[in-house]
Amino acid sequence: MATDPSRKPDAARGARTARSPWREQAESWLTHHRKVARDSARRLWRTPVASLMTWTVMGVALALPVALLLLLTSLQGVSAGWESSARVTAYLNLDVSLEKARGLADDIRADGRVSALELVDREQALAEFRASSGLEDALDYLQGNPLPHTLLITPEESARSADGVQGLVQFVGGLDGVERVQVDLGWLQRLNAMTDLLARAVWVLAVLLASAVVLVIGNTVRLAIESRRDEILVAKLVGGTDAFVRRPFLYTGAWFGLGGGVVAWVLLQLSLWWLSGPIERLAGLYRSDFSLNGLSVDGALALIIVAMLLGWLGAWVAVKRHLDDIEPGDVAGG
Repeated sequence: MATDPSRKPDAARGARTARSPWREQAESWLTHHRKVARDSARRLWRTPVASLMTWTVMGVALALPVALLLLLTSLQGVSAGWESSARVTAYLNLDVSLEKARGLADDIRADGRVSALELVDREQALAEFRASSGLEDALDYLQGNPLPHTLLITPEESARSADGVQGLVQFVGGLDGVERVQVDLGWLQRLNAMTDLLARAVWVLAVLLASAVVLVIGNTVRLAIESRRDEILVAKLVGGTDAFVRRPFLYTGAWFGLGGGVVAWVLLQLSLWWLSGPIERLAGLYRSDFSLNGLSVDGALALIIVAMLLGWLGAWVAVKRHLDDIEPGDVAGG
């Protein structure tokens, strides 16, 4: 049986016709979103002073916790370097012989938390002290060598923390023949406790300031809703859905967030440029490599995205709260 060739084009046209409503709806949806986004941006540019004030408030609120987090990151990096250079010094009893000191060194070196160990015998220590102190004549009057054998212990990489070094100190201090173990970790533990407390305080401050940003955007969008009350009533009278009416204000909140994020990034860069010179000079006086780290490209993008989300959230809260109060039935009833 012969097949009519004209049916294939008709079927293809039918398939295109069946798909075209979905394509038209998608194109219409995208076109409307682009138009609403442009209109929202134009409305902000028509009031540059008010928009700039809102952006500045958002920028300051966002820049403050981010700056503190960057400071904390720099401090934690420096403290990590101090932890990596921590070394445990074990002083043996004066009556411990050199052979026993070598045995103790072998026992400690076999521990998995020890990376390297150096034995400084008492004669070597006295010779170094004599050469460096300039007290050769006074040392000649000593009856004997007052210095003990000393073990200089370098912890393994995994044990170079306050808790790891503390455990190693307890292990070495419990060995027979060890009189005293010295490691200056008290200041490091205090620094870690302070940075941990400051980190939690910064996160609390970030949450509070983020809430303030949401409230600021919400109040700004609420004023925009009131100023466009008649326009909203007309849109609802002709059948506009809540999503249709809500969309311009959500874009307004997102644009406010974008501007606030950019202002926050500019404030951070200016602050870093202003403070980097004095901080480097101060760190140089203390022979430290401390420096403030700025935001990376990913960090700047994350800041702007978070700001836009906060702006969108503030607008959504305002629209949800106040848009339901504007109903055509109220006007008709009046």
